[in-house]
Amino acid sequence: MRTFLTGILLLLATAVTGQDDVLTIAMAGDIMMGTTYPVPMLPANDGASLFRDVGPVLRQADLAVGNLEGTLLDEDVTTDKDDKPNHYAFRTPTAFARRLKEAGFDFLSMANNHAHDFGEDGIRSTEHCLDSLGIRYAGLVGRVESTVIERRGKRIGLCAFGHNYYTLSHLSLRTVKRVLDGLAGRCDLVVVSFHGGAEGSKYSHLPDSMETFLSEERGYLRRLAHFCVDHGADVVYGHGPHVVRATEVYKGRFIAYSLGNFCTPYGISVKGVAGYAPVIEITIDGQGRFRKGRIHSFVQTRGVGPRKDPQHRAATQIRRLSMSDVPESEARIDAEGNLFLNGY
Repeated sequence: MRTFLTGILLLLATAVTGQDDVLTIAMAGDIMMGTTYPVPMLPANDGASLFRDVGPVLRQADLAVGNLEGTLLDEDVTTDKDDKPNHYAFRTPTAFARRLKEAGFDFLSMANNHAHDFGEDGIRSTEHCLDSLGIRYAGLVGRVESTVIERRGKRIGLCAFGHNYYTLSHLSLRTVKRVLDGLAGRCDLVVVSFHGGAEGSKYSHLPDSMETFLSEERGYLRRLAHFCVDHGADVVYGHGPHVVRATEVYKGRFIAYSLGNFCTPYGISVKGVAGYAPVIEITIDGQGRFRKGRIHSFVQTRGVGPRKDPQHRAATQIRRLSMSDVPESEARIDAEGNLFLNGY
């Protein structure tokens, strides 16, 4: 009865205040469309068909966001990575950049552990490509820390955090708060991206502690996401573990703890759960409160990119992990991948 009355009161408040406007946001994970380093591993036709199945979902949203894992670069610049095992460098030809625009992306995080694979040259080239396409980005120290996009009369602030020295670090909550405070006064809504967590299928579950990987601290991500919401974020989406993780609605705001690999046809494993490539589409109201959502399930195979998955494996995995890892979430996921607030 209390839940029913709460819903009625919320609807009445919405009618009175006029906050009946809604905004749809589509979120995707890691994007690395192919690499020429150390040897060429590229899909055919400059990746023309990579986003064939997912484009309609991304383009119909008011805002589409993801994570650009690597650089957009043609020059034969020496990588700043060493030759130790597990050290990879990604260099995607600039001709592939237009595929991101065609797919429908509006914002891409650069705050990840591959943005600096080819040093300042790689960063400048990537920024130039995205600027030329009108795709916004953020997340690197001393460069673009945040950006603002206007949709449906709302100013949406976007920022991104990582765990590397050249990224805005989410290991420093003081830094996170500074950036969020800077957006609060000039934006109606705030969307936060973070790159962190240990990597691989055995790290699918969300720990309630600091994560480490390859001797690096990769973030206390549950605490980070809640901190962001507590300090003004309306939507928080994560990536980095190369597998999907739980989703949560916390204090009325949506959190995706990892969206996994999204478009990584070469150079990154897409075997098993690493091949699950969801797009999570959510609807929020004019105050940033979560209303509903849907997990669109896609799956990758080597060299192809994300394709529709009639088995809905990404949605099934996210539902299972969410029930296990964040049972206190204010939302639930049904068997078809639809997200609802509890009580509805």
